[in-house]
Amino acid sequence: MTSSKGEVIISNVSFKTSFWLTITLLLVPMLLERSVASASDPFERVHSLTRPLEFDYASWTFKAIALKIGQFALDAHAYLPDDYRSDTVLENLNLLQQISDLRGRLNDIYSDPLIADPENETGPLLTQLSALQEQLSTLQPMVEEIIQQQVSEIAIDSGLALAGQVIPPVLYHTTPPPDALIISPRNAIRQDADIPISPDISVDQKEALEAQVDKSLGVSSLVVEIGGIGLYPTMVMETTDINGLVEVVAHEWVHNYLTLHPLGISYMKSPELRTMNETVASIAGKELGRAVVARYYPQFLPPENPPDQSTSVQQQDISPPVFNFQAEMHLTRITVDSLLMDGQIEAAEDYMEQRRVFLWENGYHIRKLNQAYFAFYGAYADQPGGASGEDPVGAAVRIMRKTSSSLADFINRMAWMWNYDQLKKAVEGG
Repeated sequence: MTSSKGEVIISNVSFKTSFWLTITLLLVPMLLERSVASASDPFERVHSLTRPLEFDYASWTFKAIALKIGQFALDAHAYLPDDYRSDTVLENLNLLQQISDLRGRLNDIYSDPLIADPENETGPLLTQLSALQEQLSTLQPMVEEIIQQQVSEIAIDSGLALAGQVIPPVLYHTTPPPDALIISPRNAIRQDADIPISPDISVDQKEALEAQVDKSLGVSSLVVEIGGIGLYPTMVMETTDINGLVEVVAHEWVHNYLTLHPLGISYMKSPELRTMNETVASIAGKELGRAVVARYYPQFLPPENPPDQSTSVQQQDISPPVFNFQAEMHLTRITVDSLLMDGQIEAAEDYMEQRRVFLWENGYHIRKLNQAYFAFYGAYADQPGGASGEDPVGAAVRIMRKTSSSLADFINRMAWMWNYDQLKKAVEGG
Protein backbone atom coordinates (compact mmCIF):
# COMPACT_ATOMS: atom_id res chain seq x y z
CA MET A 1 0.00 0.00 0.00
CA THR A 2 1.49 3.36 -1.04
CA SER A 3 1.54 6.35 1.25
CA SER A 4 -0.75 8.34 -1.06
CA LYS A 5 -3.37 5.57 -1.01
CA GLY A 6 -3.07 5.41 2.75
CA GLU A 7 -3.78 9.13 2.99
CA VAL A 8 -6.93 8.73 0.90
CA ILE A 9 -8.19 5.93 3.17
CA ILE A 10 -7.51 7.90 6.34
CA SER A 11 -9.27 10.93 4.90
CA ASN A 12 -12.26 8.82 3.87
CA VAL A 13 -12.49 7.18 7.31
CA SER A 14 -12.27 10.57 8.98
CA PHE A 15 -15.06 11.93 6.79
CA LYS A 16 -17.32 8.95 7.45
CA THR A 17 -16.67 9.14 11.17
CA SER A 18 -17.55 12.83 11.34
CA PHE A 19 -20.60 12.48 9.12
CA TRP A 20 -22.07 9.46 10.91
CA LEU A 21 -21.30 10.85 14.36
CA THR A 22 -23.08 14.11 13.48
CA ILE A 23 -26.18 12.19 12.41
CA THR A 24 -25.98 10.07 15.55
CA LEU A 25 -25.84 13.05 17.87
CA LEU A 26 -28.74 14.71 16.06
CA LEU A 27 -30.87 11.57 16.32
CA VAL A 28 -30.17 10.64 19.96
CA PRO A 29 -32.69 13.03 21.60
CA MET A 30 -35.44 12.06 19.17
CA LEU A 31 -34.83 8.33 19.52
CA LEU A 32 -34.59 8.44 23.29
CA GLU A 33 -37.85 10.36 23.44
CA ARG A 34 -39.59 7.71 21.32
CA SER A 35 -38.11 4.79 23.24
CA VAL A 36 -38.84 5.92 26.78
CA ALA A 37 -42.36 5.91 28.14
CA SER A 38 -43.94 9.19 29.07
CA ALA A 39 -43.88 9.90 32.79
CA SER A 40 -47.35 11.41 32.83
CA ASP A 41 -49.13 11.85 36.14
CA PRO A 42 -50.95 8.48 36.38
CA PHE A 43 -47.66 6.66 36.02
CA GLU A 44 -45.60 8.62 38.50
CA ARG A 45 -46.59 5.97 41.06
CA VAL A 46 -45.27 3.30 38.71
CA HIS A 47 -41.94 5.05 38.36
CA SER A 48 -41.67 5.20 42.12
CA LEU A 49 -41.83 1.39 42.05
CA THR A 50 -39.66 0.81 38.98
CA ARG A 51 -36.98 3.51 39.33
CA PRO A 52 -34.43 1.26 41.08
CA LEU A 53 -34.93 -1.34 38.32
CA GLU A 54 -35.12 0.95 35.29
CA PHE A 55 -32.59 0.70 32.49
CA ASP A 56 -30.55 3.82 31.67
CA TYR A 57 -30.97 4.32 27.93
CA ALA A 58 -28.98 7.56 27.80
CA SER A 59 -25.83 6.11 29.37
CA TRP A 60 -26.00 3.02 27.18
CA THR A 61 -26.45 5.13 24.03
CA PHE A 62 -23.48 7.37 24.61
CA LYS A 63 -21.26 4.40 25.49
CA ALA A 64 -22.38 2.69 22.27
CA ILE A 65 -21.61 5.85 20.28
CA ALA A 66 -18.08 5.90 21.72
CA LEU A 67 -17.68 2.24 20.73
CA LYS A 68 -18.83 2.97 17.18
CA ILE A 69 -16.40 5.87 16.83
CA GLY A 70 -13.58 3.43 17.63
CA GLN A 71 -14.90 0.99 15.04
CA PHE A 72 -15.10 3.71 12.38
CA ALA A 73 -11.51 4.74 13.06
CA LEU A 74 -10.27 1.18 12.48
CA ASP A 75 -12.57 0.38 9.53
CA ALA A 76 -10.98 -3.09 9.66
CA HIS A 77 -13.78 -4.91 7.85
CA ALA A 78 -13.21 -2.86 4.68
CA TYR A 79 -10.04 -4.82 3.91
CA LEU A 80 -11.63 -8.26 4.18
CA PRO A 81 -12.79 -10.30 1.14
CA ASP A 82 -16.55 -10.88 0.99
CA ASP A 83 -16.29 -14.61 1.71
CA TYR A 84 -14.05 -14.01 4.71
CA ARG A 85 -16.53 -11.46 6.10
CA SER A 86 -19.36 -13.97 6.09
CA ASP A 87 -17.10 -16.68 7.53
CA THR A 88 -16.14 -14.27 10.33
CA VAL A 89 -19.80 -13.74 11.20
CA LEU A 90 -20.46 -17.47 11.23
CA GLU A 91 -17.38 -18.05 13.38
CA ASN A 92 -18.78 -15.52 15.85
CA LEU A 93 -22.14 -17.32 15.97
CA ASN A 94 -20.36 -20.63 16.49
CA LEU A 95 -18.46 -19.12 19.42
CA LEU A 96 -21.74 -17.95 20.91
CA GLN A 97 -23.16 -21.46 20.60
CA GLN A 98 -20.09 -23.00 22.26
CA ILE A 99 -20.34 -20.47 25.10
CA SER A 100 -24.03 -21.23 25.54
CA ASP A 101 -23.36 -24.98 25.59
CA LEU A 102 -20.59 -24.56 28.17
CA ARG A 103 -22.79 -22.45 30.41
CA GLY A 104 -25.43 -25.16 30.21
CA ARG A 105 -22.89 -27.82 31.21
CA LEU A 106 -21.69 -25.68 34.13
CA ASN A 107 -25.25 -25.21 35.31
CA ASP A 108 -25.87 -28.97 35.08
CA ILE A 109 -22.76 -29.74 37.14
CA TYR A 110 -23.82 -27.39 39.94
CA SER A 111 -27.37 -28.80 39.79
CA ASP A 112 -26.36 -32.47 39.84
CA PRO A 113 -26.86 -33.88 43.38
CA LEU A 114 -24.41 -36.72 42.62
CA ILE A 115 -21.46 -34.36 42.13
CA ALA A 116 -19.88 -33.70 45.55
CA ASP A 117 -17.27 -31.16 44.43
CA PRO A 118 -18.64 -29.08 41.55
CA GLU A 119 -15.83 -26.50 41.80
CA ASN A 120 -13.25 -29.17 40.98
CA GLU A 121 -15.37 -30.51 38.13
CA THR A 122 -15.90 -27.10 36.55
CA GLY A 123 -12.31 -25.83 36.65
CA PRO A 124 -11.31 -26.90 33.11
CA LEU A 125 -14.67 -25.77 31.73
CA LEU A 126 -14.30 -22.31 33.26
CA THR A 127 -10.85 -21.97 31.68
CA GLN A 128 -12.31 -22.96 28.32
CA LEU A 129 -15.22 -20.55 28.78
CA SER A 130 -12.87 -17.67 29.55
CA ALA A 131 -10.84 -18.36 26.39
CA LEU A 132 -13.98 -18.46 24.23
CA GLN A 133 -15.30 -15.23 25.72
CA GLU A 134 -11.99 -13.53 24.96
CA GLN A 135 -12.20 -14.68 21.33
CA LEU A 136 -15.77 -13.42 21.17
CA SER A 137 -14.89 -9.97 22.50
CA THR A 138 -12.17 -9.69 19.85
CA LEU A 139 -14.46 -10.72 16.99
CA GLN A 140 -17.66 -8.93 18.02
CA PRO A 141 -16.78 -5.36 16.89
CA MET A 142 -15.72 -6.59 13.44
CA VAL A 143 -18.84 -8.74 13.14
CA GLU A 144 -21.05 -5.74 13.91
CA GLU A 145 -19.27 -3.77 11.17
CA ILE A 146 -19.74 -6.61 8.68
CA ILE A 147 -23.44 -7.06 9.41
CA GLN A 148 -23.99 -3.30 9.26
CA GLN A 149 -22.36 -3.20 5.83
CA GLN A 150 -24.30 -6.20 4.53
CA VAL A 151 -27.66 -4.82 5.66
CA SER A 152 -26.70 -1.42 4.18
CA GLU A 153 -25.89 -2.96 0.81
CA ILE A 154 -29.22 -4.78 0.69
CA ALA A 155 -31.07 -1.60 1.72
CA ILE A 156 -29.30 0.35 -1.03
CA ASP A 157 -30.15 -2.31 -3.61
CA SER A 158 -33.77 -2.18 -2.38
CA GLY A 159 -33.98 1.52 -3.21
CA LEU A 160 -33.72 2.80 0.36
CA ALA A 161 -30.78 5.12 -0.24
CA LEU A 162 -30.09 8.80 -0.83
CA ALA A 163 -27.15 9.57 -3.12
CA GLY A 164 -25.95 6.00 -2.71
CA GLN A 165 -26.03 6.06 1.12
CA VAL A 166 -28.58 4.75 3.61
CA ILE A 167 -29.75 7.53 5.92
CA PRO A 168 -29.30 7.04 8.80
CA PRO A 169 -26.43 4.57 8.45
CA VAL A 170 -27.05 1.08 9.81
CA LEU A 171 -25.56 1.03 13.32
CA TYR A 172 -26.17 -1.58 16.00
CA HIS A 173 -24.50 -2.98 19.08
CA THR A 174 -25.00 -6.45 20.54
CA THR A 175 -26.04 -6.36 24.16
CA PRO A 176 -28.70 -7.88 26.44
CA PRO A 177 -31.63 -5.50 25.81
CA PRO A 178 -33.68 -4.36 28.80
CA ASP A 179 -37.00 -5.97 29.53
CA ALA A 180 -40.09 -3.81 29.12
CA LEU A 181 -42.81 -3.26 31.69
CA ILE A 182 -45.99 -2.96 29.62
CA ILE A 183 -49.09 -1.40 31.18
CA SER A 184 -52.63 -1.70 29.83
CA PRO A 185 -55.97 -0.80 31.39
CA ARG A 186 -57.99 -3.81 32.52
CA ASN A 187 -61.16 -2.82 30.65
CA ALA A 188 -59.47 -2.56 27.23
CA ILE A 189 -56.39 -3.76 25.41
CA ARG A 190 -54.22 -0.69 24.97
CA GLN A 191 -50.56 -0.01 25.72
CA ASP A 192 -50.45 3.01 28.01
CA ALA A 193 -46.83 2.69 29.14
CA ASP A 194 -43.61 0.93 28.20
CA ILE A 195 -40.97 1.27 30.90
CA PRO A 196 -37.45 -0.15 30.38
CA ILE A 197 -36.42 -2.57 33.12
CA SER A 198 -33.02 -4.12 33.81
CA PRO A 199 -32.68 -7.48 32.01
CA ASP A 200 -31.00 -8.92 35.11
CA ILE A 201 -34.09 -9.12 37.33
CA SER A 202 -35.32 -12.60 38.25
CA VAL A 203 -38.73 -14.09 37.50
CA ASP A 204 -39.88 -13.65 41.10
CA GLN A 205 -38.89 -9.96 40.92
CA LYS A 206 -40.93 -9.61 37.73
CA GLU A 207 -43.94 -11.19 39.39
CA ALA A 208 -43.59 -8.96 42.46
CA LEU A 209 -43.25 -5.81 40.34
CA GLU A 210 -46.30 -6.69 38.24
CA ALA A 211 -48.35 -7.37 41.38
CA GLN A 212 -47.34 -4.01 42.89
CA VAL A 213 -48.15 -2.10 39.70
CA ASP A 214 -51.49 -3.87 39.21
CA LYS A 215 -52.55 -3.16 42.80
CA SER A 216 -51.30 0.42 42.82
CA LEU A 217 -52.96 1.53 39.57
CA GLY A 218 -55.69 -1.07 39.04
CA VAL A 219 -54.16 -2.02 35.70
CA SER A 220 -52.84 -5.04 33.83
CA SER A 221 -49.05 -5.17 33.58
CA LEU A 222 -46.44 -7.54 32.22
CA VAL A 223 -42.65 -7.59 32.02
CA VAL A 224 -41.73 -8.82 28.53
CA GLU A 225 -38.41 -9.75 26.96
CA ILE A 226 -37.48 -7.97 23.74
CA GLY A 227 -35.02 -8.74 20.94
CA GLY A 228 -33.98 -5.23 20.01
CA ILE A 229 -34.63 -1.53 20.51
CA GLY A 230 -34.53 1.25 17.91
CA LEU A 231 -32.15 3.56 19.73
CA TYR A 232 -29.17 4.83 17.75
CA PRO A 233 -27.04 2.75 17.57
CA THR A 234 -29.77 0.14 17.88
CA MET A 235 -29.64 -2.45 20.62
CA VAL A 236 -29.72 -6.10 19.47
CA MET A 237 -29.68 -9.22 21.64
CA GLU A 238 -27.13 -12.02 21.24
CA THR A 239 -28.30 -14.90 19.08
CA THR A 240 -26.75 -17.87 17.31
CA ASP A 241 -29.32 -17.68 14.48
CA ILE A 242 -28.08 -15.73 11.44
CA ASN A 243 -31.64 -15.32 10.13
CA GLY A 244 -32.86 -13.90 13.42
CA LEU A 245 -29.83 -11.64 13.81
CA VAL A 246 -30.03 -9.88 10.45
CA GLU A 247 -33.82 -9.62 10.68
CA VAL A 248 -33.62 -7.80 14.02
CA VAL A 249 -30.80 -5.52 12.78
CA ALA A 250 -32.87 -4.65 9.70
CA HIS A 251 -36.08 -4.25 11.74
CA GLU A 252 -34.48 -1.77 14.12
CA TRP A 253 -32.80 0.13 11.29
CA VAL A 254 -36.22 0.58 9.66
CA HIS A 255 -37.37 2.19 12.93
CA ASN A 256 -34.39 4.55 12.66
CA TYR A 257 -35.33 5.31 9.05
CA LEU A 258 -38.95 6.01 10.02
CA THR A 259 -37.83 8.31 12.84
CA LEU A 260 -36.68 10.78 10.17
CA HIS A 261 -40.23 10.79 8.78
CA PRO A 262 -43.69 11.64 10.14
CA LEU A 263 -44.66 8.02 10.91
CA GLY A 264 -41.69 7.46 13.19
CA ILE A 265 -41.95 10.87 14.82
CA SER A 266 -45.61 10.08 15.62
CA TYR A 267 -44.85 6.64 17.10
CA MET A 268 -46.11 7.45 20.62
CA LYS A 269 -49.18 9.46 19.61
CA SER A 270 -51.70 6.61 19.40
CA PRO A 271 -52.01 2.81 19.53
CA GLU A 272 -52.81 2.82 15.80
CA LEU A 273 -49.57 4.64 14.95
CA ARG A 274 -47.56 2.28 17.11
CA THR A 275 -49.06 -0.70 15.29
CA MET A 276 -48.37 0.98 11.94
CA ASN A 277 -44.72 1.54 12.91
CA GLU A 278 -44.15 -1.94 14.29
CA THR A 279 -45.90 -3.69 11.41
CA VAL A 280 -43.93 -1.76 8.79
CA ALA A 281 -40.68 -2.57 10.60
CA SER A 282 -41.67 -6.24 10.97
CA ILE A 283 -42.56 -6.64 7.29
CA ALA A 284 -39.48 -4.76 6.08
CA GLY A 285 -37.16 -6.41 8.59
CA LYS A 286 -38.18 -9.87 7.39
CA GLU A 287 -37.75 -8.96 3.71
CA LEU A 288 -34.41 -7.20 4.15
CA GLY A 289 -33.13 -9.89 6.52
CA ARG A 290 -34.06 -12.67 4.10
CA ALA A 291 -32.28 -10.84 1.27
CA VAL A 292 -29.13 -10.53 3.41
CA VAL A 293 -29.12 -14.26 4.13
CA ALA A 294 -29.84 -15.11 0.48
CA ARG A 295 -26.82 -13.10 -0.69
CA TYR A 296 -24.25 -13.69 2.04
CA TYR A 297 -25.34 -16.87 3.87
CA PRO A 298 -27.36 -18.83 1.27
CA GLN A 299 -26.71 -22.17 2.98
CA PHE A 300 -28.85 -20.92 5.90
CA LEU A 301 -31.75 -19.56 3.86
CA PRO A 302 -35.01 -21.16 5.08
CA PRO A 303 -37.80 -22.12 2.66
CA GLU A 304 -39.85 -19.11 1.61
CA ASN A 305 -43.09 -20.92 2.44
CA PRO A 306 -43.52 -23.51 5.19
CA PRO A 307 -43.65 -27.13 4.02
CA ASP A 308 -47.04 -28.34 2.89
CA GLN A 309 -48.66 -29.95 5.91
CA SER A 310 -51.64 -31.30 4.00
CA THR A 311 -52.27 -35.00 4.45
CA SER A 312 -54.43 -37.61 2.80
CA VAL A 313 -57.92 -38.34 4.09
CA GLN A 314 -56.65 -41.62 5.54
CA GLN A 315 -53.81 -39.84 7.38
CA GLN A 316 -56.22 -37.23 8.71
CA ASP A 317 -58.35 -40.01 10.18
CA ILE A 318 -55.48 -41.38 12.25
CA SER A 319 -53.37 -38.25 12.96
CA PRO A 320 -54.29 -35.47 15.40
CA PRO A 321 -54.55 -32.00 13.83
CA VAL A 322 -51.41 -29.86 13.94
CA PHE A 323 -51.59 -27.30 16.76
CA ASN A 324 -51.78 -23.79 15.27
CA PHE A 325 -50.54 -21.23 17.78
CA GLN A 326 -51.43 -18.24 15.57
CA ALA A 327 -55.01 -19.42 15.14
CA GLU A 328 -55.45 -20.22 18.84
CA MET A 329 -54.03 -16.85 19.89
CA HIS A 330 -56.28 -15.12 17.35
CA LEU A 331 -59.35 -16.84 18.82
CA THR A 332 -58.25 -15.90 22.32
CA ARG A 333 -57.83 -12.22 21.43
CA ILE A 334 -61.20 -12.01 19.69
CA THR A 335 -62.97 -13.59 22.66
CA VAL A 336 -61.20 -11.33 25.16
CA ASP A 337 -62.05 -8.21 23.13
CA SER A 338 -65.71 -9.27 23.06
CA LEU A 339 -65.83 -9.88 26.82
CA LEU A 340 -64.15 -6.57 27.61
CA MET A 341 -66.48 -4.71 25.28
CA ASP A 342 -69.37 -6.15 27.30
CA GLY A 343 -67.73 -4.99 30.53
CA GLN A 344 -66.95 -8.54 31.70
CA ILE A 345 -63.41 -7.85 32.94
CA GLU A 346 -63.10 -10.70 35.41
CA ALA A 347 -64.60 -13.18 32.95
CA ALA A 348 -62.05 -12.06 30.35
CA GLU A 349 -59.20 -12.51 32.83
CA ASP A 350 -60.42 -15.95 33.90
CA TYR A 351 -60.70 -16.94 30.23
CA MET A 352 -57.14 -15.76 29.49
CA GLU A 353 -55.77 -17.87 32.31
CA GLN A 354 -57.67 -20.92 31.03
CA ARG A 355 -56.23 -20.31 27.58
CA ARG A 356 -52.73 -19.86 28.99
CA VAL A 357 -52.97 -23.29 30.61
CA PHE A 358 -54.24 -24.73 27.31
CA LEU A 359 -51.32 -23.17 25.40
CA TRP A 360 -48.88 -24.42 28.03
CA GLU A 361 -50.17 -27.96 27.64
CA ASN A 362 -49.55 -27.67 23.90
CA GLY A 363 -45.93 -26.61 24.30
CA TYR A 364 -46.20 -22.78 24.41
CA HIS A 365 -44.92 -21.77 27.82
CA ILE A 366 -46.36 -18.30 28.38
CA ARG A 367 -45.79 -17.06 31.92
CA LYS A 368 -48.77 -14.71 32.00
CA LEU A 369 -51.53 -14.01 29.49
CA ASN A 370 -53.33 -10.74 30.17
CA GLN A 371 -54.37 -7.43 28.65
CA ALA A 372 -50.79 -6.14 28.71
CA TYR A 373 -49.60 -9.22 26.79
CA PHE A 374 -52.01 -8.49 23.94
CA ALA A 375 -51.30 -4.75 24.09
CA PHE A 376 -47.61 -5.45 23.43
CA TYR A 377 -47.63 -8.36 21.01
CA GLY A 378 -50.76 -7.26 19.15
CA ALA A 379 -48.86 -4.33 17.59
CA TYR A 380 -46.66 -6.71 15.57
CA ALA A 381 -49.24 -7.48 12.91
CA ASP A 382 -47.11 -8.45 9.91
CA GLN A 383 -48.99 -11.76 9.70
CA PRO A 384 -52.77 -12.27 9.84
CA GLY A 385 -54.25 -13.70 13.03
CA GLY A 386 -52.30 -14.05 16.23
CA ALA A 387 -52.32 -11.58 19.11
CA SER A 388 -53.62 -8.68 17.01
CA GLY A 389 -57.04 -10.32 16.72
CA GLU A 390 -59.43 -8.34 14.49
CA ASP A 391 -57.47 -5.09 14.78
CA PRO A 392 -57.83 -3.53 11.29
CA VAL A 393 -54.59 -1.53 11.45
CA GLY A 394 -52.19 -4.39 10.80
CA ALA A 395 -54.40 -5.71 7.99
CA ALA A 396 -54.36 -2.28 6.33
CA VAL A 397 -50.56 -2.13 6.50
CA ARG A 398 -50.35 -5.58 4.93
CA ILE A 399 -52.62 -4.43 2.11
CA MET A 400 -50.32 -1.45 1.57
CA ARG A 401 -47.39 -3.84 1.12
CA LYS A 402 -49.32 -5.96 -1.39
CA THR A 403 -50.33 -2.91 -3.43
CA SER A 404 -46.87 -1.32 -3.41
CA SER A 405 -44.56 -1.80 -6.38
CA SER A 406 -41.52 -2.52 -4.19
CA LEU A 407 -40.36 -2.65 -0.59
CA ALA A 408 -38.97 0.89 -0.89
CA ASP A 409 -42.29 2.13 -2.32
CA PHE A 410 -44.15 0.53 0.60
CA ILE A 411 -41.84 1.95 3.28
CA ASN A 412 -41.85 5.43 1.78
CA ARG A 413 -45.64 5.50 1.34
CA MET A 414 -46.05 4.54 4.98
CA ALA A 415 -43.25 6.80 6.25
CA TRP A 416 -45.08 10.01 5.30
CA MET A 417 -48.23 9.16 7.26
CA TRP A 418 -48.89 10.69 10.66
CA ASN A 419 -52.39 9.37 11.43
CA TYR A 420 -54.49 6.26 10.90
CA ASP A 421 -57.02 8.07 8.68
CA GLN A 422 -54.33 8.51 6.05
CA LEU A 423 -53.73 4.76 6.03
CA LYS A 424 -57.45 4.03 5.69
CA LYS A 425 -57.78 6.45 2.75
CA ALA A 426 -54.71 4.98 1.05
CA VAL A 427 -56.13 1.46 1.36
CA GLU A 428 -59.59 2.50 0.18
CA GLY A 429 -58.06 4.31 -2.78
CA GLY A 430 -56.02 1.25 -3.77
